[in-house]
Amino acid sequence: MVTLLPIGKRLEDNPAFASLPDCAEILTMNVQYYDMIGYRPPWIGYFAEADGVLKGSGGFKGAPFKGRVEIAYGTFAQFRHQGIGTAICRKLVEIARATDPTVLIAARTLPDNNYSTRILQKNGFVCVGMVYDRDDGDVWEWHYVPPA
Repeated sequence: MVTLLPIGKRLEDNPAFASLPDCAEILTMNVQYYDMIGYRPPWIGYFAEADGVLKGSGGFKGAPFKGRVEIAYGTFAQFRHQGIGTAICRKLVEIARATDPTVLIAARTLPDNNYSTRILQKNGFVCVGMVYDRDDGDVWEWHYVPPA
């Protein structure tokens, strides 16, 4: 079972994560991102813990805007191919739906069938087509479709 642990607003709010090699860069990136977009829980970043070990991270790319929120997730290299990414994605969907069941949950991937696309498909996302992302160029956009 994966548990999502919130990443606090400032570096000093995260002493448990700051000293861990897998977490340092992600922690810094999240705090810098909060400075740009604001800190609005639950629409924040998280570290993913399973069996008492941090195994990845995920979060929202800001609070919902115009009824849409985007998720992102990743698994630390030594824990890939163990279902962690799928579980992180599922937890993010659960948070979004519990907070605002009307929000459109989106994700973006490189335009290629890869592990991330399979994670999204396992969690009820469908590819809606190619879009341009200012950071990544042409990417596939995925939308979560709740079960009927």
